[in-house]
Amino acid sequence: MFDWVQQIPILSLICYVPLAGAVLVMLFMRQGQGESIRKFATGVALVDFLLSVPLWFAFDRDGELFQFRESARWIESLGIGYEFGIDGIALLLVLLTTLLGVLAFLSSWSAIDVREKEYYVFMLLLQTGMLGVFMAMDFFLFYVFWEVMLVPMYFLIGIWGGPRKLYAAIKFFLYTLVGSVLMLLGILALYFFNGPGLFRYVGVGNEKTFFIPQFHDIAGLIPPDLQFWIFLAFFVGFAIKVPMFPFHTWLPDAHVEAPTAGSVILAGVLLKMGTYGFVRFSLPILPNATWRLLPWMVLLSIVGIVYGALVAMAQKDMKKLVAYSSVSHLGFVMLGIFALNGPGLSGGILQMINHGLSTGALFLLVGVIYERRHTRMIAEYGGISAQMPSYATIFLIITMASIGLPTLNGFVGEFTILVGAFSRNWLWALMGAIGIVLGAAYMLWMYQRVFFGPITNPENKKLKDLNLRELAYLLPLVLLCFWIGLYPRPFFRILETPVQHILQQVEPHRPRSAAAAPAATRSGAESLTRYDSATRSGGAR
Repeated sequence: MFDWVQQIPILSLICYVPLAGAVLVMLFMRQGQGESIRKFATGVALVDFLLSVPLWFAFDRDGELFQFRESARWIESLGIGYEFGIDGIALLLVLLTTLLGVLAFLSSWSAIDVREKEYYVFMLLLQTGMLGVFMAMDFFLFYVFWEVMLVPMYFLIGIWGGPRKLYAAIKFFLYTLVGSVLMLLGILALYFFNGPGLFRYVGVGNEKTFFIPQFHDIAGLIPPDLQFWIFLAFFVGFAIKVPMFPFHTWLPDAHVEAPTAGSVILAGVLLKMGTYGFVRFSLPILPNATWRLLPWMVLLSIVGIVYGALVAMAQKDMKKLVAYSSVSHLGFVMLGIFALNGPGLSGGILQMINHGLSTGALFLLVGVIYERRHTRMIAEYGGISAQMPSYATIFLIITMASIGLPTLNGFVGEFTILVGAFSRNWLWALMGAIGIVLGAAYMLWMYQRVFFGPITNPENKKLKDLNLRELAYLLPLVLLCFWIGLYPRPFFRILETPVQHILQQVEPHRPRSAAAAPAATRSGAESLTRYDSATRSGGAR
């Protein structure tokens, strides 16, 4: 039924439809046509999402690692090609990007009333940049999209942001640019290492290349010392984007000052580019350095979990509280990834998607109340569940998803990560569990203060419940939270092949000292074997 997807350049269509929409808005629409621009841009985002949906059905779970491949010559003298393709990890992130794009556009209809033309042009350009990052299979192409994505977000924060928008925009730009430059140095080190005169790899000859799967193939031949320095270069670029402690300080400022749609995209998609970078590049290409730096990566992840949760508990601004919760949640994702086993890695990747859904929904919900009252201070509210019952119900569901209540998506990701962490070291799992408890504390504290008790502020008695447009962009996220929470098997199934590929790249380089594991770890490893076997047999069924 979906064979036609393989016959067309579907990835290029998905990637460049927003770019075409941005060009049309820029060339053929005038500044005063606000409503027409909103409808057209939202329609472009919806078309892009509908184009991406067939990927879910056409993707072969038992097929090749990278599918829907597109290849063309580009800058031959440097070994640069136009290479597109996605695996199961990138597929989920592409679908998340196109979905949140539509919802972010819908949330902007009443929030943006000045310079609409430029706003929607930048939003569409940002969509193309994000999609290109997940689709690129060439390092040079990846870096181009990585940098392209930076510019629209800078302007979205700097023009349509809050009172301290210029400070937040410049801080975001400088942090990300520093990380990008160091990442570029790491890419160039790999490129020249694989080139003639420095290294000749069987099957490549004297040709230099930026083709990413090529570097997966030669991972075991890269000297450990070189891996160490390249890992550090990648680490700075990706850790800033995650953001990991102590590179997180740009995030609360950017979130608080960004418009609602900007916060949704920033939390839902942009932060995942850091974790995606570790999964796609650092682990499979630099396995020796991964094991060498594993204790430090886990330490920073655990500090981020606890620190982010503690700071979130002290916030008086709802948006800033949700922003610091992202530091804690992404630390949890990193803990799962660097557990370096099946459950941890699968859970970490799934939790990337879960965080995009639940935290994106939280920013949308905070934006709803901000449009009505123009304040995000928790103390300004209280008892509003009586005035906004539908809003209070959806907010409660998303809050429960964020703290990991069973039957909702957060529980599946957190439980799987804890299984993977415990398999490696019980102390890692204990610290992660402490982060979950703290997360429940600050989220429930915020909910109780905002929605329960008497209405003491007369302004809150004028609040109106959700309208149809707001329900339209919130309900899909609620449904997805329940779907993943109740039936996560399709998501784990689609991650099976890429997770196994990463583990096959990393495990042979495991230090001998790590092989002598304590009894608890050995039993965890045995449970991992049973997990992998059950996953494979489940897939056969």
